[in-house]
Amino acid sequence: MRPFFTLLYAAVTVMVIVSCAKQSSPMGGPKDEDPPVLVGTTPLNNATNTSPEEITLTFNEYVALDNPTKQIIITPKVKTDEVQFLANRNRVSIKLNQDLEENTTYVFNFQKSVQDITEKNPAENLKLVFSTGDYIDSLSIAGRVSYIIPRSNKEMKDILVGLYQESDTTDLFTASPYYIAQADTAGKFEITNIKAGRFRLYAWHDDNNSLKAEYRSEAYGYLPEVIDIRDNMREFHLNIFRGDLSEPKVNRTASVGSNYDIILSKPPISYHVEHPELTEKLFYRLNDRTIRLYHTDLRNDSTEVRLTLTDSVGFSIDTTLYAKFEESDRRLEKLEIKANSGLSFIQTLRAELTFNKPILHMNFDSLMVKYDTAGVIPIEPKHIYFTDSTKRTKAIVQIPIPDSLVYDTYKVYIGDSSIIDIEGIGNEAKLEANYKKLKPDRLADGVSGTIRTTEFPILVQLLNKKDEIVRELYLDSTNTYEFTKIEAQEYKVRAIIDRNKNRRWDPGNFRMNTQPEPIYFFVDPESKSQEFILRAGWTLTDIDIEPRRDTGYYPIKNLETIENEEETGGRISGPKEEP
Repeated sequence: MRPFFTLLYAAVTVMVIVSCAKQSSPMGGPKDEDPPVLVGTTPLNNATNTSPEEITLTFNEYVALDNPTKQIIITPKVKTDEVQFLANRNRVSIKLNQDLEENTTYVFNFQKSVQDITEKNPAENLKLVFSTGDYIDSLSIAGRVSYIIPRSNKEMKDILVGLYQESDTTDLFTASPYYIAQADTAGKFEITNIKAGRFRLYAWHDDNNSLKAEYRSEAYGYLPEVIDIRDNMREFHLNIFRGDLSEPKVNRTASVGSNYDIILSKPPISYHVEHPELTEKLFYRLNDRTIRLYHTDLRNDSTEVRLTLTDSVGFSIDTTLYAKFEESDRRLEKLEIKANSGLSFIQTLRAELTFNKPILHMNFDSLMVKYDTAGVIPIEPKHIYFTDSTKRTKAIVQIPIPDSLVYDTYKVYIGDSSIIDIEGIGNEAKLEANYKKLKPDRLADGVSGTIRTTEFPILVQLLNKKDEIVRELYLDSTNTYEFTKIEAQEYKVRAIIDRNKNRRWDPGNFRMNTQPEPIYFFVDPESKSQEFILRAGWTLTDIDIEPRRDTGYYPIKNLETIENEEETGGRISGPKEEP
């Protein structure tokens, strides 16, 4: 029996030890809503002349760490892959595993990484500062980050702001910054304990937690000039945007059937082909990143072609290629036609037709607008045109509908084999696209307002709730706009300051040190919403658009003033007359 009691005693002892060692939530009792309280650190906060190998923080209760590699921000930068984080009972330890710089102030910002183990309440305002030199650096900068194109979710997440020393050859795409901070959900940021010096300031959305920006997939922004920090600087503003900085290039070329393909590294925003026989014997089209050249009679020979193109951030290519066209029995690509079916119109039906290949000929006997069961309006050559006669891949049909016709729906009809492409292939199937004529009682009288800027030209766009452009105006010398006779529904109004006068919005280019063109939206001053409802028979006036801050430093006004400016907008008037 004695061996049995000995074994029983040993088993009970082990169970007690394990139970005591295990950290777990207490059973019962009131819910713990108090965050952990810091009771001590090594080294002490604001200590000088210290260069610790390990940092410890002691709390009044057991704690755990939540994603410390992301949430604990250390400045100036250290080799983060060598740092080890550990939570044990009521203590957090950080092993640096590296030498620290001399005469440098280090800041450990723990954000919400330290939590109690019961309810995961995060420790509040947890930060540790110490210096390897005789004093604590105390300079700071602050400001705000905004998306240049406002998002539906206004909460800013995973936005980092960094300072890079002027002498540093790295940037936000190649290495983590020397000083770093995370912006709050409103985009506000502060970097503290900075040593006086000259720096470059960047901000970016760190979606992949790499502490640097990915220009192909993440939004970023930058101050165009170096800043000299000698005093506290409190009013920076950084607009972030998406811009692919990979340089465009011709990846490869190849003869494909009897055609010639030019495969690019990225889709261009604009492109042009030059050749003596362009539109007579040589034609081309773009499909994503591939430009295909067609020649009507050249075979087993090559010809010199000049290609110029520009990408979305302004990089350009200007090159000469020798396109070779060969005899081929390869099956020809089918002709495909798409239309913007489902749109509404007031007086003139406008249909947009897109083709996957350049068009050579149209048989107008099979092109018409149908209404009712048997009504027909012929589409004549005067009713249709190509948006670019050198490409011939997009056509616009514009045909007025007489007031005598009171039907709701009109159908653009294209019979089979009525459109012939450059290779002699006709469309195999007919196309029918419906368009709705708006009745007068469904129309609003208009919407008007002022863009409160003196910078021109301005591209003003009226957007529907799907953010599709319904109407647009190009203002060269006036900052007032008006859209009349439009369908009653929800809208937004957007203003683009077209600084390079190319009639579209352009992002910035980090390599060229250019900023994105400003985009302003109407914002209702009461609801803070960009949308407004335009009802039938109503006129909305004073839908005024206030400018937003460009990227820059604004030492005159404080951040609260900047924030108020960004949230102001026009006023919605009542109806001109009751509908």
